Amino acid sequence: MSIVNRIRNILLAPRTEWPVIDAEQDTPHTLLTRFVLPLVFLGAAAAFVGYGLIGIDAIFFKLKGIKWGAWFAIRQFLSGIIGYYTAVYVIDALAPSFSSQKNLGKSAQLVAYASTPSWISAFFLVIPSLGILGLFGLYGIYLFYVGLPVLKKTPEDKRIVYMVVAAIVIILINWASQWVIGMVLNPILGDPYAGSMQDLENLFNR
Repeated sequence: MSIVNRIRNILLAPRTEWPVIDAEQDTPHTLLTRFVLPLVFLGAAAAFVGYGLIGIDAIFFKLKGIKWGAWFAIRQFLSGIIGYYTAVYVIDALAPSFSSQKNLGKSAQLVAYASTPSWISAFFLVIPSLGILGLFGLYGIYLFYVGLPVLKKTPEDKRIVYMVVAAIVIILINWASQWVIGMVLNPILGDPYAGSMQDLENLFNR
């Protein structure tokens, strides 16, 4: 199935698409190369264009420039890959605690396809002022909820707790990974927020 058809089906008809996905054989690596990487790359490209060429205007500052575009694009790309693998292994490791099936391939399918709204919402970075549209990524919570009993054979009474615990762990790890990536990039490309804070300080020191 083409990536476009899979995106359309998982977004519009998840209850019928999850069983189709369950019948497929995948590994974290095959899904990375076939589905995740193309979407993560497009999101990173959107971030480069958005922050590098278009920019974002706020009340006290403006973010725009090639190095800022590169900073956000690199962080978007690396955090997408790290986040994907982190979520796959966390969800699979937690499975037995919630009477669910421990299967790395199924965990990878669940993460990759339930994250589709997040991958898609990253495209809005091409116009940073439309960042609020990134809330579309929250639709992935519903996709995850629908997919759990199909792919991980999670019983109904464990579904919500499994989802919440996995989400908390993944969010914390992803936040930490983005922070580390930012700390590595800042000495190389500079901190894109440093100038913004300086502008704010200058405003109040006039």
